[in-house]
Order: sequence, then structure tokens, then C-alpha cells
Amino acid sequence: MTVHIVPAPAVLVEHPTAPLLLRAGTRLLTCEAGLPAAALLAEVLARATGRALEVEVAQGPVPGALRLELDGDLEPVPGGAVGDAPGLATRAQEAYRLDVDSDGLLLRARDLRGLLRGAATVRQLVELGGDGARIPAVQVEDAPHHGWRGLSIDVARHFFGPADLEPVVDLLWLYKLDVLHLHLTDDQGWRIDLPSRPELVARSSTGAVDGDPGGAFDGQTWADLVAYAADRGIVVVPEIDVPGHVNAALHACGDLVPGGEPTPEYHGIDVGFSRLTAELPATSAFLRDVFTDLAELTPGPYLHVGGDEVLTMAHEEYVDLVGQAAAAVRAADKLVVGWQEVATTSPAPGTVVQVWDLRQDPAPLVEAVQGGALVLMSPATRAYLDLKYDATTSLGLDWAGHVQVHDAYDWEPAAVLPEVPGHAVVGVEAAVFTETLRTRDDLMWMLLPRLPAIAEVGWTSPDARDWADFRRRLARHPALWSADGNAWHPSAQIDWLG
Repeated sequence: MTVHIVPAPAVLVEHPTAPLLLRAGTRLLTCEAGLPAAALLAEVLARATGRALEVEVAQGPVPGALRLELDGDLEPVPGGAVGDAPGLATRAQEAYRLDVDSDGLLLRARDLRGLLRGAATVRQLVELGGDGARIPAVQVEDAPHHGWRGLSIDVARHFFGPADLEPVVDLLWLYKLDVLHLHLTDDQGWRIDLPSRPELVARSSTGAVDGDPGGAFDGQTWADLVAYAADRGIVVVPEIDVPGHVNAALHACGDLVPGGEPTPEYHGIDVGFSRLTAELPATSAFLRDVFTDLAELTPGPYLHVGGDEVLTMAHEEYVDLVGQAAAAVRAADKLVVGWQEVATTSPAPGTVVQVWDLRQDPAPLVEAVQGGALVLMSPATRAYLDLKYDATTSLGLDWAGHVQVHDAYDWEPAAVLPEVPGHAVVGVEAAVFTETLRTRDDLMWMLLPRLPAIAEVGWTSPDARDWADFRRRLARHPALWSADGNAWHPSAQIDWLG
């Protein structure tokens, strides 16, 4: 096989016939509803080839043209899925079929999101050679295995704004991920301006780990990022971490601190020392206000309440405070996500519990699933892409060991915890915490090449995944990364070709 699609599609047939040549004047045709996908495809192909494609609303075959069509009668794609994630696109909505020969390209899907997934495949298929740009003759039938395929980025310890995150969103689109989860608050900083609590950003957004510069999203930059992601079929899930990891809030709001004195700023990387206090009158109003504001700023279906590493609080108080945060999210008509520890609070049915630490007792998680909770898999030993590649890696941490490309690839989310039924697992999410990451290059260097491995774990069914074949396909992808100006780590596990 010569085609290098990542994630691996459900069906791929390579035809030994002439490719489609992209010439000056090549037309890109679609229906009105398909225009967002066509416009995005035209943009990325123009960057890749140097040739502008004119997008037209038109029907019917045209020799040499690229056509994107919405087809409500498209037959189901072969294979099955573990399960859809409530609030996100279904498997059928993300499915697409692609046919390319020398006379044209036809991309069909039932839904715009399917066209967006197929457009990413088209971008990966483009080849540059002496005769210009071409797309090999192929037939692809494809749909995701898991409904939730995400990346979490910590923008609290070091701030990454729109200029850094939009290239990450482009990377998520390229590899058919559908969730960007942003860890917006922690001990070191508060990174989103909320209308009812302007003091949070005013007092707690200017610093970062080691005293580095901070930053925050205002209403407009947040809306712009959310819209940029939505244009690529990606949902933004914002996280305000409570009732621990809250020193930035305690520094801004003295009424959240027993005694009323704001805490000092914190620029270290320790965890577990800060906490809200249930008995203070200001605490309930704070939780209600911040999650209500966040819901109004974020059109997506989910809000993340954090809940991890609360090490200095009685369990009863923890249950109370997590319950208040979750109630505020539900009152705003959003779905609740929380880190693994929230399983101990008897979460409401439909709550998504994000597993990160396989050393924890699985019994509360099993009980939560029996009560109707769902599970998102982010085990640190597989999916934490802030962990070092190996002992020589200059960036990252090693508290859970090292994560090489093979570690990120060789696992199945639905089989991580045998005690948890596979049907309760909504998907997989990689995570990047930023204690040691300061720049876009730092971030990309940790994501690439491991994020494509996680993407294939999320998209491709286990019986269609093969490490040797993945290595072969991934070896060609640095050309894509370099074309977009992205740094990457030349892991010795891959025999790189470009």
C-alpha cells in the first residue's frame, strides 16, 4: 500500500489507475449546506499546493472537479462502534465515503461533520510531484469507532492563547479528533474572564509557573476560538477545576478563604494544597456564578468541573462541593464531566467520568457506571502527552513513567479496566499539562508524533489497527507537520521518510 492515511479508515481500496491532477482552474463543487467543508478544504489545499480552488454551489458531475455532497441515504459504513457520546456527533453523522479517479473526486456524507472528516482525508492524500499536485485513485469508506476523541490542554500553568491553539485545532481536524478540552483554571492562574467575577482575571491571570508571563481569554477571543473549532467539527469543553486546584481563585477572592485574607500568588507545580470551603457563605455563590457564566459563553454541550487531587478535605465536604458544581452545570442545561475522583460522589446518570490514574481503586467507578455514569479514558501511562518520551527528553515530567509512540498506540480504551463494561466507555482523550511547556513549539513537540497515535486509537476499530502498518503510514506525515510550521519529535520508533 502506498497511501498514508491516519487514522486508518474502515475500508481503503487503492486503484492502480492514474491519479486526479489538481490543475489551475480545478473546481470544487458542493451544495449550500456543504459550503463550510468545501471552503475549509479549498483553504488547506491552496496552502498545500499553491493553487486556488474556486468553490461553487453546483450539482452533478463535472470532469476533473472535486465534489462534496450531502446524501441522507448513504448506506452505513462497515464495522461497529463502542458507542456514541451524548451531545457529540454520532457515528453515522461522522461517516463519509470518498471516491477518487483521474476524472474527479466525490466525497459524500450524511452530515456536514462527515464532510469535514472526509476533507481531512483528502488533505492527507494530496501528493506533490514534478507534475504538480495530485490525489491517488482510491475508494475510502469510513466512520469512527469511539464517539469522544479529544485532547485536553492545560492553559493555566502556562497560558496558550488563540495564536497557539488554532494550529492545535487544525491538527485535531487533520486527525479526526472532535473535542478540545481546555483546563482553564488552577493554582497558578485563572484564564477566562467571566462577567460576574471580573476580579478573577484582574488579579489572577498575569503569572504562570516559574513567574513566566500569564494571560487570559476575554469574551471575544474565547468566542472566536470556539467558532474556529466548530468550523472544523470540534467541540470545546471548558474546565473550571474545583474544589481543589483553586489557589488562583483564593488569591482573587478573599471571601473564599477562611479568615478573609487572599492567598499569595503561586508559581510552583505542587498539587493538592488548595481547596474551597463549603461552610463559607461565598462558596456556593462562587460555584453557581462561574459555571453559569461559563455555560453562557460556551455553546457546546459539556462543562468540566475538575474534581481531582483534593487531598486535604473530608469526603463529605468533597461530595457536597462537587455536587454543587455539577448542579450548577445541569441548571445551565449542560452535561457534566469530571476527573476520576468524582466517581466517589454518586454522580448523576449521564455524568462523564474521566479516568486518569489506574492506581486508584476502580470500585467507585464501577458503582458510578452502574448508576448510569459514562467513562472517558485518559490513563496517564498511555494518554498523558506531557510525560517524557524517554529519560533523555528535555521537556515534560515522568511521575507516571515515559510515554513513547508505541505506548500511546497499543491499547484499547474499552478494555483498560475489565470491571467497566465497554458500552459505558464513550471514548479517549489525550492530555497535556504544561508545567514545563512554554511555547507553541514545546507543545507541538510533545504532541507530535504521539497525538496521531491516540487519534487512531479513538477512530479506528481495534481489529483494523496494526502497529507496523501505523509506523509505515506515520513515517510520511512530517511533511504535513512541517508544511504547517509545527515542531515534532523524531522518535526512534518510527523510520521517518519525510
